[in-house]
Amino acid sequence: MELQLHDKSSSNLCPAPLVFAMIGGKWKLSILQILIFDGTKRFGELRKAIPEITQTMLTKQLRDLERDGLVERVVYAEVPPKVEYSATEDGVGLMPVFKEMHTWWEARKSWSKAP
Repeated sequence: MELQLHDKSSSNLCPAPLVFAMIGGKWKLSILQILIFDGTKRFGELRKAIPEITQTMLTKQLRDLERDGLVERVVYAEVPPKVEYSATEDGVGLMPVFKEMHTWWEARKSWSKAP
């Protein structure tokens, strides 16, 4: 059965635009990659792992990922408060996508001049 990208009345509507909205943007994939492959991180650890991102943008991207169910935020009742972020089960479910992108990139390097 062929998926229809533009037929909004179809129950077979391609989910790509919805997925892209959830994981698209400059930083979401970087954040997810770290949390999926390196595990739970505190905010400061994520900032260090992605030095180009601003604190405001990291906060926004984490909130978006949390809203979409890909990242979980846990606040510990300590002084000062300790906050940790981790990939949810749905977020970890993207691991094969990351691995396939890596495989694609490696194959591409063999037939194209990579930047």
